[in-house]
Amino acid sequence: MNESKETPGLFAAAGAILRKDLRLELRTMETLTTAAIFTVATFVVFHFAFDRYEMSGDIAAGVFWVTVLFAAVLAINRLLSNERAQGGYEALLLAPIDRNAILFAKFAFLFVTLTLLEIFALLAFALLLLGPALSTEMLPLAPVLLLANIGIAAIGTLISALATDTNARELLVPLMSLPLLTPLLIGAARASTPLMSLVPHTEHLDRWLGLMALYDSVFALLAFAVFEYVIED
Repeated sequence: MNESKETPGLFAAAGAILRKDLRLELRTMETLTTAAIFTVATFVVFHFAFDRYEMSGDIAAGVFWVTVLFAAVLAINRLLSNERAQGGYEALLLAPIDRNAILFAKFAFLFVTLTLLEIFALLAFALLLLGPALSTEMLPLAPVLLLANIGIAAIGTLISALATDTNARELLVPLMSLPLLTPLLIGAARASTPLMSLVPHTEHLDRWLGLMALYDSVFALLAFAVFEYVIED
């Protein structure tokens, strides 16, 4: 009696890859630990560089998002490199699944990683440098973080796929990521500035959220359109 094996669906395959990545990260904590240590070290450097105990407004937003930007590059650099180092990259390519399942899984994993990192970074920033205390008035910061994470995850997954086959991956990932991520992080910093002021408010927040959403949409569609060709080449 012959048993027919069905090819896993797109979301089923993506879910399986994502669960594997999350279990591995929970076991090793390599990416989160590295990014968290980098984040705290960067805040300490800014503390001594500016020679102040508290920051607010545009300075606070700039310091926070610059730190997130470089911590995100660390996470992007490890996104597919760990897969290749452990021999799982070739297995993913040979598996009878839609290649976009890899895109969705890595996108989701990077999004979750960034979310956890930013929660930690925001708490550490509030403890070390942020002038205004965290309060309900800062809740509008949540959609800013959400849109920033979507854009970083979309761009980061695509960049990681482009650079994973090269020997100069550690150099190429930041060189390609930083120019593409900078406009998004500028929007996030501008949206966060009034929320991190001594009297938090939401001036021009909708405008910056709209621009960030548009930027996210462009790169999410681009990643979906070209990822299969990038990863097979």
